[in-house]
Amino acid sequence: MQFQSNLCKPVSIALTIVCSVFSANSLYGQLTFNFNDLTSGGAPADVTQGFIDAGNLWSNIFDDNITINVDYNYASLGSGVLGSTSNQRVVESYTNVRNALVADAASADDFTAVGNLQTGSSFSMLINRTTDNPNGANSATPYLDNDGGNNNSTIRLSRSNAKALGLIGANNGNKDGAITFSSNFSWDFDRSDGVSSGTFDFVGVAAHEIGHLLGFTSGVDILDGNGSGFSEDSFTWVNTLDLFRFSDNSGLGTQMDWAADSRSKYFSIDGGATELANFSLGRNFGDGQQASHWKDNLNIGLMDPTLAPTEIGDITASDIQAFDVIGFNLISAVPEPGSLLTLSLLGTVVCCRRRRRVA
Repeated sequence: MQFQSNLCKPVSIALTIVCSVFSANSLYGQLTFNFNDLTSGGAPADVTQGFIDAGNLWSNIFDDNITINVDYNYASLGSGVLGSTSNQRVVESYTNVRNALVADAASADDFTAVGNLQTGSSFSMLINRTTDNPNGANSATPYLDNDGGNNNSTIRLSRSNAKALGLIGANNGNKDGAITFSSNFSWDFDRSDGVSSGTFDFVGVAAHEIGHLLGFTSGVDILDGNGSGFSEDSFTWVNTLDLFRFSDNSGLGTQMDWAADSRSKYFSIDGGATELANFSLGRNFGDGQQASHWKDNLNIGLMDPTLAPTEIGDITASDIQAFDVIGFNLISAVPEPGSLLTLSLLGTVVCCRRRRRVA
């Protein structure tokens, strides 16, 4: 996944680390990050501290007693690329994931979300761009896929998300993902006094990339990049967050919308009845942004796809709600959502600046 800067063209971002291991620990709970530096010669100290600070942003919201192992690297990347993330994933049956979400439910939103998940061992969904499409392979027109095939009964979720749901060991030492940051851009590592002109918020971008590792992803990106040549059963890439992806074409409570096209898709925890926030639609067949993000330029949250110079990347109520319902547990001391949203908007610069893409 990539995060772009907003300068004129969206620019992608990537992250990674070297030989030393540093930890970010919650001030309240037990969500811990082990950052493993893979940078040639070692990353600068402010880069390492920036990752720790970014991890602490999440640790001070969620108290899951798990350890997330992240490789990071600070190196030259392609033109316009700020940083990117690669996720390690596990494959589980829909039954196992649904049961884990039910068992993990703690907040009011959790109970609403699990109460509206499709029942049974498989789920129905709208899909397109497959050789099974009755409208023709690679057709933009979605069709209902509810045949109980592999792609209707499989969830491919990030290892971090699987840890939060108890599907793999909380302290399993295997790598959960990797992040690479570009050394070609000017970064501000201390946003306590704002972000300096011409620089990007390192901690905010790092927190965004960590958000992808935690599970803010969509398998629609796989369909968007590989459609037309494969059958629907090949796309066993539904992610946990996709269970809450809907459109006006979704039958309420009956199917998610997993199609790669330009129709609006939104986040909903009550079976599609209430639209909470819009998602991006895909690089190739959607709106030009990876589907693993909120819709751009609506100031929805940290998991937006782009960030402008001097803009602070803040975690908002929408971000928190999404991570809450996919399996992360809130610390009771977190401020009310309205307060979080207000703080986020105050820290966000909404102008005509060009934004860089955040992967």
